[in-house]
Amino acid sequence: MNKISEQREKVEAEIKKLEAMGGSLSGKAKHIRDSAFKRFPVIFVLLSTFGLVATLYGFEKIIDQTNFFANNPTTILLVGLFTLAFTGTLYKKLN
Repeated sequence: MNKISEQREKVEAEIKKLEAMGGSLSGKAKHIRDSAFKRFPVIFVLLSTFGLVATLYGFEKIIDQTNFFANNPTTILLVGLFTLAFTGTLYKKLN
């Protein structure tokens, strides 16, 4: 019985060491990420803006290629408003 408790203590000590190493590594990674954003904020803002604009432009092109939506812009507006209302309601219920 004494041997089992010694092994348990060793395992728990190793687990604590691993947890400490994981915390220190994630802290270092966060520091590197934060410092990169602080050093190059304009690049991050431009890349984020490009990503958003490219996504919206892609949606626009897909809608233009869909005959039903291209011929009925009012339907696009109604579908968009319904989608916003639905996601807002879903967000409130999930909170």
